[in-house]
Amino acid sequence: MKNPGVGLAKARVGWGLGVGARGPGAGLVASEVNGAYLEDASGLRGHAERVIIPSDEAGVVEALRAASASGTPVTVAGAGTGVTGARVPFGGWVLSLEKLNALEVEVGRAVAGPGVLLRDLHAAAQRSGQFYPPDPTETSAAVGGTIGTNASGSRSLKYGATRRWVERLRVVLADGRVMDVARGERIDFDPGTIPLPDVTKNTAGYLLRPGMDWVDLLVGSEGTLGVVTEAHLRLLPNPPAVLGGVIFFPDDESAVDAVESWRLSASPRMLEYFDAPSLDLLRRRFPEMPAAARAAILFEQEMASDDDPELDEWLARIESSAAFADDSWIALTARDRERFRHFRHSLPELVNDTVRQSGALKMNTDFAVPLARNREMLGYYRRRLEEEFPGRYVIFGHIGDAHVHVNLFSDPANPEHASELLLEFARQAVRLGGTVSAEHGLGKRKRHLLELQYAPQHLEAMKAVKRRLDPRAILGRGTLVAT
Repeated sequence: MKNPGVGLAKARVGWGLGVGARGPGAGLVASEVNGAYLEDASGLRGHAERVIIPSDEAGVVEALRAASASGTPVTVAGAGTGVTGARVPFGGWVLSLEKLNALEVEVGRAVAGPGVLLRDLHAAAQRSGQFYPPDPTETSAAVGGTIGTNASGSRSLKYGATRRWVERLRVVLADGRVMDVARGERIDFDPGTIPLPDVTKNTAGYLLRPGMDWVDLLVGSEGTLGVVTEAHLRLLPNPPAVLGGVIFFPDDESAVDAVESWRLSASPRMLEYFDAPSLDLLRRRFPEMPAAARAAILFEQEMASDDDPELDEWLARIESSAAFADDSWIALTARDRERFRHFRHSLPELVNDTVRQSGALKMNTDFAVPLARNREMLGYYRRRLEEEFPGRYVIFGHIGDAHVHVNLFSDPANPEHASELLLEFARQAVRLGGTVSAEHGLGKRKRHLLELQYAPQHLEAMKAVKRRLDPRAILGRGTLVAT
């Protein structure tokens, strides 16, 4: 093994400003529809009558009061990095929050507009000696979008999803009312209870339970219950030291054995998995990987110092596993850990390159299962993919949360074949006690999966909440739930 540093309650409600019923007025920027606002990273494309780009909260209020008066659908647009079509409009107006991008960083807290990009939030927190724990792979995502999907990412193993880190929200409801709600302020109605899967990550549908607070309800609602105009996000001090590593294995079984052992014997903040096809792609950029490696695990561990005894304990863990210990990469420096993260983030880029070069259609999953069923689900994926799509898939992601992503390279002339297999995977995840959406939300493209996870009475409870907060169903029409 290479030495460290060598390798890689009741809400306060205000009524805002008035507006006539005929459409947005002064204070808003309305434009002809630029095609960039009609799609997201899912490839889904829609249509809209106009794009509205307010410069402040008052402009959001004005637009929503006009839309509510006329019954015009409104689709909230973030940075367009989503993969479920939630921000893709099918008629009505697009409400882009890109200009609501104010950002203030204080000790223990950041106050961010929904248009702030995640990478800018991370950078500002870092400059202050702090960090924002949610770590989605796509750092060009907007903060509002990550709140809408309850996004998580690689550090969710230790820190959980976005919901845990939101302390306060300002939200404009569909009729233009402004809510300012803090953590602990309970909703003023009984939404019923939605049974939750036995997983560490879940963003399928509304989180509903009696006595819950407004923040928990609004986070993860995918822009269907209100429009976030400001968020107070909790920050943590940077850890004194972080150990990182990319550990290579001869096969999946050895890698999963290590994950199960390390989850119990250590407290890593990250355990990320790469299967053999993933490593084959990554060798284009990282030829120094051991040739015999058929699986890899990326880990990070926070430590009290560079000479924390945890360093030696991790070396012992790796040596006692079935890993290619001498050929694995570990590091303590931020520079080398960044190389490891580049290794992780290169894979989606290489997948997209493969799709473009081959003319294939990329389709992917966002399912998670209980930790005890992790190995079973991974084996199920592998067996069925080898039967149906040999040589045309990769599996990677958040194995520490039993949440890996299947990326399938499908024939564009026969997308039904891939769709049927992914639907089978969704059913299997639910059968094992899992979720059909762990971190991406369901949007428009995947909202049909919700009925696999929840009974009709639970879907009706979600619809009742939607009707209560958006009686004319103007927000996010076609996303997540239908009234």
